[in-house]
Amino acid sequence: MLDVELAALAGWAAVGVIPSDAVDRIQADAKVPTPARVAELERETNHDVAAFVDAVAETLGEDGRWFHFGLTSSDVLDTALSVAIQEAGALLIDGLERSFHAVVEKAGAHRDTLCMGRTHGIHAEPTTFGLKLAGWAFALERDRVRIEHALHGLRVGKLSGAVGQYAAIDPEVERVACEHLGLEPAPSSTQILQRDRHAELLAAIALVGSSLERFAVEIRHLARTEVREVEEPFGKRQKGSSAMPHKRNPIVAERICGLARVLRGNAQVGFENVALWHERDISHSSAERVVLPDSFLALDYALDRFAWLVEGLVVRPERMRTNVDSSHGLFFSQRLLLALVESGLSRDVAYRLVQRHAMRAWEEELDFTELVRADGEVSARVDLDEVFDLGAYTVHVDTIFDRLRSLAATRAAVHA
Repeated sequence: MLDVELAALAGWAAVGVIPSDAVDRIQADAKVPTPARVAELERETNHDVAAFVDAVAETLGEDGRWFHFGLTSSDVLDTALSVAIQEAGALLIDGLERSFHAVVEKAGAHRDTLCMGRTHGIHAEPTTFGLKLAGWAFALERDRVRIEHALHGLRVGKLSGAVGQYAAIDPEVERVACEHLGLEPAPSSTQILQRDRHAELLAAIALVGSSLERFAVEIRHLARTEVREVEEPFGKRQKGSSAMPHKRNPIVAERICGLARVLRGNAQVGFENVALWHERDISHSSAERVVLPDSFLALDYALDRFAWLVEGLVVRPERMRTNVDSSHGLFFSQRLLLALVESGLSRDVAYRLVQRHAMRAWEEELDFTELVRADGEVSARVDLDEVFDLGAYTVHVDTIFDRLRSLAATRAAVHA
């Protein structure tokens, strides 16, 4: 807030309204007041910005009359908030960068680690753990772009007065002040910056949280006892339960999921804040003082914990292969279907033929490939060794990883 006030004074000096020597003295002498003094004055004024202004001005002597000249409270509050958001946003971008690189590194390490892909929670077809993580990396890149776009939308300030028509301030003062603060003047404002900008940012933050929740839910599923393909890092002296010494729970992943719910709730507040009365009311203000700092803090923490989780994730390739084999080869059903269609059967006839063996394997826990090999109608039509080739599920892994390498290289060049 003090930085905004001083930037405005520089603007007034530039247009010749406030003497330059007075501005120089104010900029040299003005100090951030103590919270205690502001609180004392606010008990009298019942106005936070007025208390702040009085607390600073009372230490400036006669020059104090120029402090807050031509400004309304929201000129200071909204512009200061934009500055703070840029600084805080840089920390979120750092967290996204760390998470992205952690996922890319882990994906590369497990590029060819075969695991079962699941749809509806049911075995579908094999994929690789690296491909699963590569998808996370691309999602984090989309999240970064959204956050940067939303931050850019708030790289603006406003010093346009009580209802935004510059009746008490020269637009040049706004331009100079914003330049000092690393902002652009908003092309139009009322008494405040329009809250669609803040809503976009809260929505972008919530989307990052939702991405992290999606990843965390996957980790939680894969960590279940029946699956046991991954585990969270677990310290030597850590205790997983106060009652059951054997427990190793996915508590960090669960924590991330909980915080994502908070972020989505905060985003809803942002949407509610867009529609205000006329040139402004303050129904948005009290809510923003909770949801904006809380959202930044929660996402910063969630990103830190997610990066830590991925960096130390225990991956069990042998368990992944056991789970692949546990479905008795049923995942070959699509390859067999396509081979039969290529051999000349109609799709429906081929589908029913494959489905008959698949349902028997499912219900009786028999090996699907053995049932099919025993069916002369099928074996006479297709090369079953080619059909039942696990390598077919990884033959195009390079396609995704080439795209990921290209993305990582582009980002490295941008940040170099």
